[in-house]
Amino acid sequence: MATYLSQSDEALRRVTAKPALNVSRAAARYRITSALIADMARVMSTRDLTDVERADLEHVQAVNCESRAVLTAAGRLDLIGGA
Repeated sequence: MATYLSQSDEALRRVTAKPALNVSRAAARYRITSALIADMARVMSTRDLTDVERADLEHVQAVNCESRAVLTAAGRLDLIGGA
């Protein structure tokens, strides 16, 4: 019983704790880049991307992946709706 309560307390503490600044920034970058990727997908459904747009998309995707990696390492995928 004590183990269960301590696990519950730990889970509650993690959910209510203020995330570190780098984790908060990673969550914000992830949400922004996800929206940009979705916008580019809509553009790609109607036409080909220019070379500059393609390079921008690759950069945005890299930032998105890096941000998710930070969140994964911190165990805070909950900040972006992940498990």
